[in-house]
Formats: sequence, structure tokens, C-alpha cells
Amino acid sequence: MHHPSAAPPGAAPIGDDAGALHRALRLAACAGALVVLAACGGARSGDAEVQRALRDISAAEEAGLTDAMLTIAQPDEAVAYFRRQIEERPGAIEPLRGLAKSLVRAGRPAEAIPAWDAVIAHPRSLPEDRVELAGALIRINEWDRARATLNAIPPTHETFERYRLEAMVADAAEDWARADSFYEIAAGLTTTPAGVLNNWGFSKLTRGDYRGAERLFADALRHDPSLFTAKNNLVMARGAQRNYALPVIPMTQDERAQLLHTLALAAIKQNDVTIGRGLLREAVETAPRHFPEAARALEALESET
Repeated sequence: MHHPSAAPPGAAPIGDDAGALHRALRLAACAGALVVLAACGGARSGDAEVQRALRDISAAEEAGLTDAMLTIAQPDEAVAYFRRQIEERPGAIEPLRGLAKSLVRAGRPAEAIPAWDAVIAHPRSLPEDRVELAGALIRINEWDRARATLNAIPPTHETFERYRLEAMVADAAEDWARADSFYEIAAGLTTTPAGVLNNWGFSKLTRGDYRGAERLFADALRHDPSLFTAKNNLVMARGAQRNYALPVIPMTQDERAQLLHTLALAAIKQNDVTIGRGLLREAVETAPRHFPEAARALEALESET
């Protein structure tokens, strides 16, 4: 079953700029702390205020660098950074959590599992950490353990990501009633439900509920008209019902060619070969220089006649 991947591609490199980033964050934190001290008045004296300001600098600097490592740094650079932090700050949960997240981001979910286990064993772990562990388990198809992990989360922890994963686990078990319930809850917990509606539609598509799938794909596109995966899935759902007309949705010329190709394959699969041939010709005419797949399929069909 296809599910979109959650890992962000193309993270900006940090590499040799790590020191510069670290210094920039420190300077920003120092500037903030100096403003605080200035606001307190020049008459203030004593080591207590100075030490408190320095602690504030250190905390702000650490938080800024952690955020940078989890967003703009190269994933492998972040992994190395958090491993160093674990050695330097034994007993702190933040480096453990950062390492686990970075391993998932680096496309190394199998290594992230023991890292998340260490986070969950920490006395300051949160329910969201179990959600993250379940997500990593799903990435390596450990569905039973993912289900057990989600079941261990308190029912009061109601988040979009928790219910999105619950829906995927129910899908894998072909527990359609639970899957539908969780997809519906997840869609209601986000302001950008297109992705989860597309997943729900694909679930319906695999069950053979083509009309239900078509409705969900159309709903996904109402929320995000640019989501090509939902456009292609919508065309597959219509094709499975022998409806070979393109839906009235926004599409580029190249997207139109690809959707015509999808419809053609659906028609051919259902032995509507003449219709499929015509759709392939239309796909090639729509984007002749950019769509060799349709041209090859058309050539193969015509060589059989």
C-alpha cells in the first residue's frame, strides 16, 4: 500500500558552516541577554544576575542550534551532532530525541527504533515520543509493534499524527471500519487534510470502493488543487468504473498527458483496448516531447494489430 513519505527531501547542507551557524546563534542569544541586562538597569550588581543571564544565553543557543540541526542541517550531520551531545550531556532527553528524529530524517528508520526506545525509557518522555516511534516502526513494516506502541498512548493524547498512524495500522490489518474512523478523525484535526484524504481514498481504492475513493480524491483536491497524486488516483478511480473522461480539475499540459496515460492503462486493463489506444494517442499529442511512456505503450499496442 502506498503512503506518502513524511521525510523532507533536499535539506540544505550545513557541513563546514556548522561553526559559523553555531557562532551566529550564540551572538544572537548574547544580544538578547544583553538587552535583558540593560533593561534591568545599570545599578544592578552581583554574580547571580550574570550567571542567570549566561544560563539564558546557553539555553537559547542550544535551542536554536537544535532547531537548525533538525531542519536546515544535512541529516547525517545532525546525527553526528546529537551523538556528540549525548556524550556531553548524559541524562538529558533532548539529545536522545534529536538523534532519533535525525535518524528518521536521514532515511535510517531501523537505527531510529532503538534511539526512540531510549527516549521512551527516559522519565521525561512524552506521549508524542511513542507516536514518533510508531511512525518509525511503520516505515520498516513492523505493523504489530506499531499497533502495540499506539495502544500504549493515553487516549487523551489526541493529535493528527497519532490518528493518521492509527488509520494506517488499521488499513494494514484490513480493519476497514477502524481505518475509516481514524482517517475521519485525523482529517478533522488538521487545517491541511489533503494528504490524509488522499490516503483514505487510496485505502478505498484498494478495497474496490471506487465511488467512495473518487469522492475522497475530489475532496483532497478541493483542499489542495496542486496535489498530483490525488489527481492521478482520482483518474484511476474513475477508470475503474469505466469512466474514461478526464475530471474537470486544474492541470498543466504535462499533467494532462500523464492523466490520459493513466486512463489509457485503466481502459486497456479492462479490455477496452480501442478506447485505451485513443487515450494514448491523445496523451502523446498533448506532450509529445515529454511523455515517451505513452508513445512506447501506443507503439506496443499498434504492433499487435
